[in-house]
Amino acid sequence: MSQTTFRPTPEDHLSRLSRQAEELRGQMKNLDGALRQSGNSVPAGLLTGLRQMSVVLEELRETFSTSEVERRNLQALAEINQVINSSLDLNTVLNEVIDTIIRLTGAERAFLMLRNERGELEIKTARNWERESVGTGDVEISRTIIDRVLAQGEAILTTNATEDPRFGGQQSVVAYNLRSILCVPLKVKGQLTGVIYSDNKAKAALFSPRERELLTSFAHQAAVAIENARLFASVQATLAEVTDLKNLMEDVFASIASGVITSDIQDKITLCNRAAERILAIPSSQLIGSSLGDLLPKLADDLPDKVWQVKQRDLRVIDLEVRPVLAGRGSVALSLNLTPLKTAEEATRGVAMVMDDLTERRRLEAQRRLFEVMVSPAVIDQLDPDRLQLGGQLREITTLFADIRGFTSFSEEIDPVTLVSVLNEYLAGAAEAVLAEEGTIDKFQGDAIMAWFNAPIPQQDHTLRAARAALGIRQAVYQVRERMEPRFRLSFGVGIHVGDGLLGLVGTRKRLDYTAIGDSVNTAKRLQENAAPDQILVSAAAEARVHGMSVVRAVPAIQAHGKKQPLEVYELLGLTAG
Repeated sequence: MSQTTFRPTPEDHLSRLSRQAEELRGQMKNLDGALRQSGNSVPAGLLTGLRQMSVVLEELRETFSTSEVERRNLQALAEINQVINSSLDLNTVLNEVIDTIIRLTGAERAFLMLRNERGELEIKTARNWERESVGTGDVEISRTIIDRVLAQGEAILTTNATEDPRFGGQQSVVAYNLRSILCVPLKVKGQLTGVIYSDNKAKAALFSPRERELLTSFAHQAAVAIENARLFASVQATLAEVTDLKNLMEDVFASIASGVITSDIQDKITLCNRAAERILAIPSSQLIGSSLGDLLPKLADDLPDKVWQVKQRDLRVIDLEVRPVLAGRGSVALSLNLTPLKTAEEATRGVAMVMDDLTERRRLEAQRRLFEVMVSPAVIDQLDPDRLQLGGQLREITTLFADIRGFTSFSEEIDPVTLVSVLNEYLAGAAEAVLAEEGTIDKFQGDAIMAWFNAPIPQQDHTLRAARAALGIRQAVYQVRERMEPRFRLSFGVGIHVGDGLLGLVGTRKRLDYTAIGDSVNTAKRLQENAAPDQILVSAAAEARVHGMSVVRAVPAIQAHGKKQPLEVYELLGLTAG
């Protein structure tokens, strides 16, 4: 097992020589006494020389001891300077500073206080000689001394605060029985940023001017290290806030439903969110870094010119609708907003393009327009998709049926394409006549049209409206016939009746039909079936509603299919001028 070899220090040698000189001087003194008894003596100069040698050796030892302490302190300062400046973590620096203070001065406790944003002094760290943190309940310090250091900006040393005339009468000094106290300021670039406070309540005269100078020198280094750590912590906090804000902005940017693309002044695409990827069916990896000029012509031929105007003339293009054909999506409808990207100095540094996908909306709008041609807009507005229920309401309505006479035999002689074209001409005229009187077109049944009035919107004069619509149908048929060649000239027969009908949804949830059913509806249908070409038949009930406002003539009663009693009917010829 190896053993450590003891190596004496120079101080050990000086101490040994001093002891040996003192021992030799004692021996010579004894020898001198013995010689004097025999009548002889040791030369006086020899004893004096030995005594002086002993004193010089002791002085050398003390000087060397002091120099060694200073050397160690300087070495400690150099080492701690390296330690505190090797870390930018504020807590690490503070704890290392306070532990070094205790080690250098022999203090029982040490406190490091820094000014906060309000200029108030706060204890940042407090430690004892066992390198343990001092609890808040053990902060027994002299605020008077700390306040004086703050006011004067100079270190304060007291060997026994309780007897020091400057502080002995202070309440904290008396209450806490404070003795040795050393407090020095922390300064950075001439600004006082805090203080270091160290004390020992058990020992008096623990600190000397040497410790004060040592701690003052150390405080200069510590203040710079602490300030650097505080700045680093502040930068880290700011960086964390910026990072959080950046992440938040990226999340918001990615979550925007509208597509967003930005480009720089050279038309290089710099940003692209997920919505833009989805709308254009192009991944961001292909868009970012590519030229906006390559993308624009794919959306619209005139877009490059509009982007040029945005950049050069500082214009904004709002709600520009384009209909490009995109790979992977086909024909789409897009709404574009083009705005200049500005710097804080209002200089244009690029273009922002915000796009909304209108494809689905335009498809639904087209479907609604088609639906409105098939169903009255008034009916559409009354329908709530979330409250569709099978069944209906009993309501008084005036029902109108009209169909083309001789259409079956006519259709056998005409090709289907021409047939549909001719049919649409006549039905369109009939439909416009009904809609002009705000009637509800229920359906087209081959060559016939069914409509009613007074629902879903109440109409006090609903029977009169039906009469005007019937006359409008007849007039429309006349006009269509004038445009048709002789073989396509057809006639209409119309029937009108007023009575209660059940209006509502009929069918299933997969296929619903908003219609009117009931005996009154069937009666109107029977009248239409018995009408001669270009004849308008109205029931007695309907005639009673327009009596005095219409021109009618009585016709023979009709024995309608399914009716037990003949129907009293009139032919509508026109309306009175009033």
